[in-house]
Amino acid sequence: MNHAMHPLVTWEHRLYPGDLAHARAVRSDLSADLAGFDPDLVDTVQLCVSELFANCVKYTDSGRPGADVLRALSLPGPRTLRVGLSDWGGSGALPCIPADRTDDEWDWAEGQRGLALVENLSTGWGHRRLAPWADLGTHVWAEFALDPAGVPALPPFVFTCP
Repeated sequence: MNHAMHPLVTWEHRLYPGDLAHARAVRSDLSADLAGFDPDLVDTVQLCVSELFANCVKYTDSGRPGADVLRALSLPGPRTLRVGLSDWGGSGALPCIPADRTDDEWDWAEGQRGLALVENLSTGWGHRRLAPWADLGTHVWAEFALDPAGVPALPPFVFTCP
């Protein structure tokens, strides 16, 4: 079977200090990088990335040099947008959605809703440790469906690999 290869499109990675004070810059940069995409998609991606960034900050040692968050953005195919965040200097803890809560406990819970939000707004999400042999941090990603006709012309700083 002959499968047509689609280029992998990647935006330049962005690095942020592991501090919630930089959440606005994360959202602003994402909005600039996704200029021309469907505004509803951009809003959804910004919301999910805000949650993932907050999780990264929570699990990094923000007082330690090098405790940064790396944001990656790509089009791994014509119908998919993927955003990933890596908490360099994090604990290596793997994210999970709590499953052992009753409905009442969920109703009253103040935390740990971010991953449930990401799960419901994205077409898929996942995670991996940056290095299985050491606590170097965690990479978390989420994917979003695209209409290929709605993908704008990409700026020259976006890299395409045939």
